[in-house]
Amino acid sequence: MFNLFEQPWTLLAAAVVALLVLLIFRTVFPDKRRWWHFALPIILAASAFGLDLLVQTDPEKIQTAINTTLKAAEKENPDTIDQIISDNYSDSYHNTKQALMHYCRTWLAQPLIKKNYKTILQTDISGQQAVVTLTVRTVFEQQSVVARNYKPIIVTKARLNLEKQHDKWHIRRVEILELDHRPVRWRDIKSPNW
Repeated sequence: MFNLFEQPWTLLAAAVVALLVLLIFRTVFPDKRRWWHFALPIILAASAFGLDLLVQTDPEKIQTAINTTLKAAEKENPDTIDQIISDNYSDSYHNTKQALMHYCRTWLAQPLIKKNYKTILQTDISGQQAVVTLTVRTVFEQQSVVARNYKPIIVTKARLNLEKQHDKWHIRRVEILELDHRPVRWRDIKSPNW
C-alpha cells in the first residue's frame, strides 16, 4: 500500500514536474510571469522533506527501537533495554521479561561491548506485529569475559518479534539463530561467572 510518509521522493518528483510545467508556462506566456509562481514547487519540495522529518513511520520506529537497544548494550545500560522489552516477553530460554532482564543485568554488570554494527535488517510488518531478522557484528571490550575467553568480535544473527503498544514498538521475543555463522540457541550461550 502506498504511504506518502514512506515515499518523500514522490512529492519531490511532483515538485520537479511542477517546476517544469511552470518553466514551460513562463516561456509560452512571458507576459504572465510572476515571482510567486515558484512557490508551488518550493512548497512541494519543502513538504517532501518536512513530512519525512516530522512523521516517523512504523519501519522507522522499529529501527529506532533496535538502534536504542544496541546503543544501550554498548553503554551497559539495562534500564533503557528494560523500557523497550514488552511486559509479556518470552523466548525459548527466558520465560518472562524479568528472566531476560536478569540475564542482561548479569552480562552488562562489567564492561562488555565496545561497539555494535548492524549489518542486515529485514523487517516484515503485519498490523500490530513485526518480525525482524537482524545481523549484528559486535566488537567486545578487550577486558571483557567474551574477548578474553572466546573472541573479540562476534557476528550474531537473531530474529526479533515486536509488537506495537501505544504507538511504540516493543520487543516481545528474541531468538538467537547464529553466532559466527554457526547455528546456535539461547541455551548454548553461557552466563558469565564473576
